[in-house]
Amino acid sequence: MKKILLLAVTFSLTSCAQVQQTLNQLPQLSSQIPGVGGVDIASGLKEALNKGITVQVSKLTAVDGFYKNEAVKILMPEELQKVDATLRKVGLSSLADEGIKMLNRAAEDAVKEATPIFVSAVKNMSFTDAKNILLGNDSAATTYLQGSTTTALYGKFNPVIKSSFEKVGADVVWTKIINKYNTIPLVKKVNPDLTDYTTTQALSGVFKMIAVEEKEIRNNISARTTPLLKSVFAMQDGK
Repeated sequence: MKKILLLAVTFSLTSCAQVQQTLNQLPQLSSQIPGVGGVDIASGLKEALNKGITVQVSKLTAVDGFYKNEAVKILMPEELQKVDATLRKVGLSSLADEGIKMLNRAAEDAVKEATPIFVSAVKNMSFTDAKNILLGNDSAATTYLQGSTTTALYGKFNPVIKSSFEKVGADVVWTKIINKYNTIPLVKKVNPDLTDYTTTQALSGVFKMIAVEEKEIRNNISARTTPLLKSVFAMQDGK
């Protein structure tokens, strides 16, 4: 369970103060997971979330959180790979680079909306879910969160990305890119839905980073930096 929380955190994404305020709304759970030595689930959740924010969340929400992270950097969609190559051939590399940067800036903005959704997923998780996740494989928590939050996250991310495109002028840049490409003789005209594409890629990046943090805590004892984390994951080690 501990780990799932930690995962949730990794996606938290707003300021620590905002996340803590959200966490304070969680009910104080008195129940405990059998076999974990009486670990308090509510306290464990807050601790895991706070650690996750420090470790991963801020990385994605910061400027260049996506753009300079090769593991999650959003590139041009497949149907625009030829657009990218063609623009560079005709001396428009800077325009192509700017278009890619805009996609990543929008993703960085959108991820800030994830915190309350992950907190909600954790609140609704049953004790059976928590125990199964704790004793599951290296990505059990990530898989649980993905199944529980993807629809809600898409609904939050999509309008933010659309708004971000407008705010940073990405809509203008991409209109210029597409129009410029479509005027090149003999090329197949394109008109991709970049908002949907960037939303999907942002979600993929978020869960990829959550999986990284989950694997670290499960397999690296030194990553369990508090007595609570050590107690909870000791159960996993002995499964």
